[in-house]
Amino acid sequence: ALLRPPRAEQKSFILTPSKPLAGLQNVLSGSVRAISGVMDRQGCPQTIATVDQDAMIIESHKAAAYSHYEGGRGYQPMVAVWAEANLVLAAEFRDGNVPARQEPLTCAKMAFEALPETVTERYFRGDSGCHERGLLQWLNSGEREKEAGGRIGFCVSASVGKTLAAELAKIGDAEWKTFGHDPDGTLRQWADVDYLPSEPYESKVEGEKPFRYVGLRLLKPQGLLFADGSDRMHFAVITNLDWSGDRLLPWHREKAGTIEHVHDEIKNGFGGGHLPSQRVAVNAAWFTIALLSYNIASAIKDLCFEVADRTVRVKRYRLLIVHLAGRMSRFQNKLRLRLRAPDEAIKRMVKVWEVFDLPTQATATS
Repeated sequence: ALLRPPRAEQKSFILTPSKPLAGLQNVLSGSVRAISGVMDRQGCPQTIATVDQDAMIIESHKAAAYSHYEGGRGYQPMVAVWAEANLVLAAEFRDGNVPARQEPLTCAKMAFEALPETVTERYFRGDSGCHERGLLQWLNSGEREKEAGGRIGFCVSASVGKTLAAELAKIGDAEWKTFGHDPDGTLRQWADVDYLPSEPYESKVEGEKPFRYVGLRLLKPQGLLFADGSDRMHFAVITNLDWSGDRLLPWHREKAGTIEHVHDEIKNGFGGGHLPSQRVAVNAAWFTIALLSYNIASAIKDLCFEVADRTVRVKRYRLLIVHLAGRMSRFQNKLRLRLRAPDEAIKRMVKVWEVFDLPTQATATS
């Protein structure tokens, strides 16, 4: 609390992590690189990395918790996930009153730094909380092309203000291209938007080429309306990719199947949503340990489970690999483990030992 400036000076701020917390982030990054090395040895290397970044809300009624934008109280950590490998790359623990658009670049930088050198193609996806000038300029900078993974292609949900909304409404019906249908018959359509940024969070640097805006229109069939009484809704994304809208928008929408799933599992499956302390640093450490647990479980599922079991949630995962009864015994200087479990469960456990070859005092060579 002594590190916080007076509330009169700054309503929301992000505390600089202590050395132990920074060390935990290094452990999280190291787990990603170690698991990537195991993937390489198992013949399934990951050379493409799509970083999905989003903030989650953790409800808390502790006295130290601050109000968040949904009306409750709690914390709002920012999390970045490697979509192809299903691994958490980085996280930044934040108070509940810190908006997602406040300094999202810090978490993004940590995420890309955590990627292994085997990655040769990099992308970034985010919601409107990532529509922030500093982040977008960093992602699009020519300096990224000099790095090991090369250029970063990004697609971020745009904050639709009055000016952008007016530009979307000007687009004629003939310019909208249909690329999908919802179950109720709603048409999903896209069109390029001729738009120059004007809001402070999106203003471009003088002389810099403006980003591309792609509009999304949801058009209800005749006789059906949205809750506001209209038959259409407009959204937009901002990107540096030249993909056609019928490829770009479904690809961007896929992030809901990665980052939202991770949020749910971390909060409800691994205990990240049940914070133990009034102290922010303690809660941040607890949350990071939950992320580490997620990465370990994700790696075991992807590399050791049968295809049908690789998408199981943590409740099912516990039954498959954790909650197995056994007895340790020693006879003639040999340590034995006798399991009371089905053959499939024993084979699964043996597979884990084979894939993750961890040296011990008994196996270490001098």
